[in-house]
Amino acid sequence: MNGVDQALQKHSWIEDVWGMLTGTFLASLGLYLLRESLAVTGGTAGLGLLLSYASDIPVAVMFPLVNIPFFALALWKKGWSFTLRTIIAVLLVSALTLLHPVMLAGVDVDPVYGTFTGNLLAGVGLLILFRHRSSLGGINILALLVQERLGWSAGYVQMGIDVLIIVAALMVSPWPSVLLSAAGAVVLNLILALNHRPGRYTGY
Repeated sequence: MNGVDQALQKHSWIEDVWGMLTGTFLASLGLYLLRESLAVTGGTAGLGLLLSYASDIPVAVMFPLVNIPFFALALWKKGWSFTLRTIIAVLLVSALTLLHPVMLAGVDVDPVYGTFTGNLLAGVGLLILFRHRSSLGGINILALLVQERLGWSAGYVQMGIDVLIIVAALMVSPWPSVLLSAAGAVVLNLILALNHRPGRYTGY
């Protein structure tokens, strides 16, 4: 591929900004629906939800906290650009999770609908962020690193790790909720596995 082709495929800064805003909004709405459904999911979002349930600390606070160690990993392996984009994305998601309860006050969320729709929105949001050289930290960073080094799909890598996280949710959630959460997490990771394969998407 020549330099002209690469330049044509590269996202402009306007596209990156819009992609970041769109991806974080969708992911935050998904996280809100999961929280309202008392569900969990994989990745640091799932860890943030679990710790929020256990401690009553808002997920808007817990989500950035659990990501701090992974920011260092991102800086070491992915550089400043990716790391800064990821920090911004995490902070945007945390801030937006405070907006949705205000705008959707009084809305009752069915747990099944909330769990599956929440994971669906979070998956699409992550996919957009991946394609604009960003992530939501944590397991996303690790999955992307494995994909780049070994060629394994980031979605399948994250799915395997997420299984372990969701099993751990049995310590704080009843087993029917955990089973529903596991099914929702599969939906999220299938979105990534089917749409973010190595070499398929060449824009960045």
